[in-house]
Amino acid sequence: MLKTIPEVIAQARKSLTIMTVEEAMLLAKQENGVIIDVREPSEYAEKSAEGTINIPRGLLEMKMLQMYPNEAKPIFLHCATGARAIFSAEQLKRVGYLNVSVITSTLDDICNAWC
Repeated sequence: MLKTIPEVIAQARKSLTIMTVEEAMLLAKQENGVIIDVREPSEYAEKSAEGTINIPRGLLEMKMLQMYPNEAKPIFLHCATGARAIFSAEQLKRVGYLNVSVITSTLDDICNAWC
């Protein structure tokens, strides 16, 4: 049986660490974490939060393994709506990252929190 994207996202959320931008900011600072925006480069160029790193979802696993080979590195993912961040978190967990979280706040809230 086929599932809709909202159904897949709802199922995936159950196995992921989900947090607000405020929680992510605090933990990222305390644990030397990295905040990754998984949107496309053109979207990132249009509007992005200061101090975030842009690694599009399609390149995420390959780039992460090169840039952050430590499986325990705290990783905080976000996008515009949360969908790509959720799918990205699932993929990073599949390749072995242990400390992956999804930021559920809106892009505006994320940008305001980091500015």
